[in-house]
Amino acid sequence: MDRRSSLTQEQRIAAVVLFEKGAASRAVATSLEVPRDPIRRLHQRWRVRGRGVLVSKRATPAVYPFELKLDLVQRFLAGETLAELAEEGGLSSPVLLRRWVREYRAHGEDALRPKPKGRPAKSTVTGEETELDRLRREVEYLRAENAYLGKLRALMEEKRRTR
Repeated sequence: MDRRSSLTQEQRIAAVVLFEKGAASRAVATSLEVPRDPIRRLHQRWRVRGRGVLVSKRATPAVYPFELKLDLVQRFLAGETLAELAEEGGLSSPVLLRRWVREYRAHGEDALRPKPKGRPAKSTVTGEETELDRLRREVEYLRAENAYLGKLRALMEEKRRTR
């Protein structure tokens, strides 16, 4: 079973067989007695990938070049359908293209560019700035320690007075 799908592998196979016979997603969901949404999503992917929809996903997701993403998004915005563009671009699902369109509309072309992976590189600041930061942290630490010791001293004095 797919990690995110509520359908078992047997249900997915049966659904694909019915799709190939010409059944629509609603009819397949009714005949298999399963929810409509997972069948509808499976049907969308089946229209793009055919029987390949039954193959498990790769361990590492595919990486698509910026130019391909931009071209597909602009063609979708010009009026072409999600399913056709996803099939032509070799995408795993039309949902991926829909996400690219949403990101493009919200943040422009830069949203489609590859993002750096992992932790950001250590800043390359000069030795003086690093020394200044170190001294600031040390001063902050010493102030906190001084405040703690002052409160501790006051508590000890108060304890002596009450004896």
